[in-house]
Amino acid sequence: MKTRLISAFIAALIAMPLIYLGSYYFYFGVGLLAILGFKELLDLRKSHQELPKLMIVISVICLVLLIYDNFLYQTIELGITYEKIIACIILLGIPTIFYQDKYSTKDAFYLLGITVFLGITCNLFIIARNRGLELFIYLLSIPILTDTFAYIFGKLWGKNKLCPKISPNKTWEGSFAGFFAGSFGGTIIYSLLVKTFSWKVVLLSAILSTIGQIGDLFMSKIKRENDIKDFSNIMPGHGGILDRIDSFIFVVLTYFLLIMYL
Repeated sequence: MKTRLISAFIAALIAMPLIYLGSYYFYFGVGLLAILGFKELLDLRKSHQELPKLMIVISVICLVLLIYDNFLYQTIELGITYEKIIACIILLGIPTIFYQDKYSTKDAFYLLGITVFLGITCNLFIIARNRGLELFIYLLSIPILTDTFAYIFGKLWGKNKLCPKISPNKTWEGSFAGFFAGSFGGTIIYSLLVKTFSWKVVLLSAILSTIGQIGDLFMSKIKRENDIKDFSNIMPGHGGILDRIDSFIFVVLTYFLLIMYL
């Protein structure tokens, strides 16, 4: 527990100034986050064979291009362009012809998948921050509240397993506690930050809290399929970068999907 608290404190000490300052400080932090997350997914040896170093370098270049594509804009409509995605498909797909057995189409799709997944996600992190510190804090608060209360209530009163084959420690009791904390806590934080209240925000917070938990389970399933407990040990007591931002990834993705309709 002590190691877990120290790791969380150090992570907050690094992340909070970058989030507060925004601009190029935040952009750099997001880029570093993406590279570390990319390495964690690359280390999942059961998902692919050993990849040629050149293809890894090309993937990183594609990842950076996606992250910083139109990154100064504040709207998703002006985010990643089709040109960048097409370039990624070509650059990561065509080499399978030349590498043959050393770089299969399965490997190409894996690299393309994690590159586009992290590229779009981190591009949206930047767009969310550019739309305002208040919005970013609101989005960040939902998975934090959800995960914290789900963990506490699950530990103290959890009896019924939520999804034992994927995440044996998660319980329905913890999940419901996390849902209410994320839904209403997120709404309160939003109302305090923007000085207004809307039932749309209550609905949005409830959806984001739910999707955040589902996203957490999705990332846990990746780990189970690769027979690992954590994506890495970069944060002792917490695991890897993706272990910490798994829920937040899906919260941000869902927010930008729903904001077009709400």
